[in-house]
Amino acid sequence: MRNLLFLGMFLYCCTIFSQTKYFNSFDDTKIAYTDEGKGKPVLLIHGFIQTRKNWDKSELKKDLLAEGYRVIIPDLRGNGDSDKPQEDEAYTLDAEVLDLMFLMVELRISKYMAVGYSRGSILLARLMTKDRRLKKAVLGGMGIDFTNPTWNRRIMFRDAFNGKANKETQGALDYAKSINADLRSLYLQQKYQPVTTKRQLATMQIKVLVVAGDTDLDNGNPEELHKAIPKSKLKIVPGDHNNAYKSSDFSKVIIDFL
Repeated sequence: MRNLLFLGMFLYCCTIFSQTKYFNSFDDTKIAYTDEGKGKPVLLIHGFIQTRKNWDKSELKKDLLAEGYRVIIPDLRGNGDSDKPQEDEAYTLDAEVLDLMFLMVELRISKYMAVGYSRGSILLARLMTKDRRLKKAVLGGMGIDFTNPTWNRRIMFRDAFNGKANKETQGALDYAKSINADLRSLYLQQKYQPVTTKRQLATMQIKVLVVAGDTDLDNGNPEELHKAIPKSKLKIVPGDHNNAYKSSDFSKVIIDFL
């Protein structure tokens, strides 16, 4: 009976602490986030056509909380429960990155670590160039290709969400429609996606882990990304782009790095 009571209290506390919260970012865009646990803060940044809830499917979130970290997960603007601006201006000048920085201000966090996956890693790479409070970064599911301003994959997905899908992008478009994602916002996210050049990555002084699945080359070669960042480490885990981030192997190498 006592064990059941304890379990009930634990589940109740988890529900309370994982409640969705909101703050108004630099341009009054409302950003949704969760803030769970205590200890050293770790920011988790979701990928394209995802929300903060995708991290609930991962072993990483559970393991971070079990290890005593504070886990902060926003819905990037245009996704999940956050506002979905329809104007170009709302996505220009690194707006999504500024949201992350303003969230840390909102929470009065003076130093933190961050994990990005897929497009979340692209935003995190840009964040690395802007925020001195960031002490360690994990770039997951990402190769070197995002450093190219004319990256054909970005342009292809931009066009797909602007009415010009092809065989390679039709599946992503169909999936976005199936979950009622905001298609114009997704288009603008790709149109104004930040670019962090190899030259900028070469100046990074923080510790960085590059981690990818062993069959994941969707976004270029992760080893080349590792070589472009002076103080980085590289770990390859089993899995493809859609599944590696959910695995215990992915979680373990990140927990060890942090």
